Amino acid sequence: MRIIVAPDSFKGCLTAWEVAERIESGFLQVWRDAEIIKIPIADGGEGTVQALIRATQGFIVPVDVVGPLGTPLRAYFGILGDGETAVIEMAVASGLPLVPKQKRNPRLATSYGTGQLIKAALDRGCKKMIIGIGGSATNDGGAGVAQALGVKFLTKQGAELSFGGGKLIKLDTIDVSGIDPRLKDTEIVVACDVDNPLCGPHGATAVYGPQKGATVEMVGELDRALHHYSMVIERDLGKHIRDIPGAGAAGGLGAGLIAFLNATLKPGIDIILEATHFRDKVSSASLVITGEGYLDAQTISGKAPSGVARVAKQYGVPVIAIAGGVADDADVVYEHGIDAFMDIVPYPMQLEEAIKRGEYLIERAAARIARMLQVGQQLNNR
Repeated sequence: MRIIVAPDSFKGCLTAWEVAERIESGFLQVWRDAEIIKIPIADGGEGTVQALIRATQGFIVPVDVVGPLGTPLRAYFGILGDGETAVIEMAVASGLPLVPKQKRNPRLATSYGTGQLIKAALDRGCKKMIIGIGGSATNDGGAGVAQALGVKFLTKQGAELSFGGGKLIKLDTIDVSGIDPRLKDTEIVVACDVDNPLCGPHGATAVYGPQKGATVEMVGELDRALHHYSMVIERDLGKHIRDIPGAGAAGGLGAGLIAFLNATLKPGIDIILEATHFRDKVSSASLVITGEGYLDAQTISGKAPSGVARVAKQYGVPVIAIAGGVADDADVVYEHGIDAFMDIVPYPMQLEEAIKRGEYLIERAAARIARMLQVGQQLNNR
């Protein structure tokens, strides 16, 4: 039996690789001769770098960058096993968890550090980049990224704008003459799982600004600033980015990456499955086991397990999901390629206990699934 084990991380508990190892261990307790292929996955958010470097035998590159509030911090990016593809999580350089709650201010937060990661990847000779843009602290439309790569944002007086989305309202001219020339020969694919436009009631600021510390007053101010920014981009660069689905992702970083780096936005899980050559591996599999921390109706909306199941179904391979918790509305996943699922918690327990015992619980759940499959095999042979 050839089994693909392709889980997402259990957020706050275990990485995708750790989950995959526990599933493998539990399954091999019952099916000792099974061939297990571990492909830890992600959907472009937290854990994307780790999942991809594990799956492709890549490595981590540490980089000193400017954090979202302008202070220095140590971040990192990954280089995949091909030696030419960089994978970047903007959250490790410009993410919301990097800013204490009392200091969150999207007027000031910058994506400059993410641009430094891109520059560092160029310095390492990377010709392709995969950028996950979930979890941002910023609302600067990707201006910080562009600044780190040589773009100048100028006021009417010719002064360069300082960091932060609040400054964009003063933008008069964009000078791209100094942008890093290596970007012209670099393919940039952005993992983006939202379709928000840049501005308006469904835009970057209105939807995501409050969680980044924006007050009602700030939301209006920052939305106007992004609208103005998009108009200057259209005039100076000839690119209409305001209404592109996903332009509003990560405080408008989606728009900035399209405008300045000619990036392509794609669903995160599709990028991950392509980079790990999942399709090639699943075509000859007997079974796929996937999973995530919480299985619910939202799982079918671009999350990792549903992406895994969608591809597996194209080859007629059955899919079982293991989850830290299961919601009442989770049955909808049956209509989207997941054939069965199992909660790892065998009896009522506090979340803290479940997290503490996560490795054991996942392993035991995998062993239970293996035993049930044995019973099914026996029934099939009667």
